[in-house]
Amino acid sequence: MSTHWRSTTPASMIRWLLNLATRMLACSLNMPEPLVHNTGVFVFAHVQAVETSVGRTLCPVRLQRRLRSLLRSWRRQSAR
Repeated sequence: MSTHWRSTTPASMIRWLLNLATRMLACSLNMPEPLVHNTGVFVFAHVQAVETSVGRTLCPVRLQRRLRSLLRSWRRQSAR
């Protein structure tokens, strides 16, 4: 009697766990699985967009330039 085991790579285990989590969440919310999956993708895209926009405004080079310009204007005002 021979048993064939699937190769369990980390990628396949992660995919299996994500499918299980999606099924469990869909079941607990009483929603279809594709809707739960698409909602997750939609939320991920919005979070990624917010992080990107915040990352641009909090860029160290930009912050350094703004700080320098603020210090220059403050020094000009105090010298008058």
